[in-house]
Amino acid sequence: MVNIRLTDEERHICTDDLAEQFAVGRLDEDELHRRVDLLNDAVTHGDLIPIFAGLPTPSLYKPAPRTPGKWRWAAFIGAVWMALPFALAGLLFLVFGREIVAAIFGLPALAWVFFAYRWASRPRRDDRRGSGS
Repeated sequence: MVNIRLTDEERHICTDDLAEQFAVGRLDEDELHRRVDLLNDAVTHGDLIPIFAGLPTPSLYKPAPRTPGKWRWAAFIGAVWMALPFALAGLLFLVFGREIVAAIFGLPALAWVFFAYRWASRPRRDDRRGSGS
């Protein structure tokens, strides 16, 4: 990527990264202005190397964080389908007065579905917990 030309969006991202480094105290004001001037004059990605010398890698080159896929919800639906016969058997036993047998069949099936739901929704809960509080 050294010879690929920079876009305006990539320059904007790099400017934000330099501003963040200034905010955390890695750069003083003069150094920030010098590096931003170099950034405005930069043409290719290779020109960014001296701009970010001594600083963490710009976010432009960091891979995007992985988002959880829909496969967790597909696994949850599979867990529901696996638990459905046991839940129906428990319901059938409950209707015919066999409460203990109904509990033996039905409660583990309901617990299986509950924990599968908690597992499938975990990435979303972790995102809310990390960003909100």
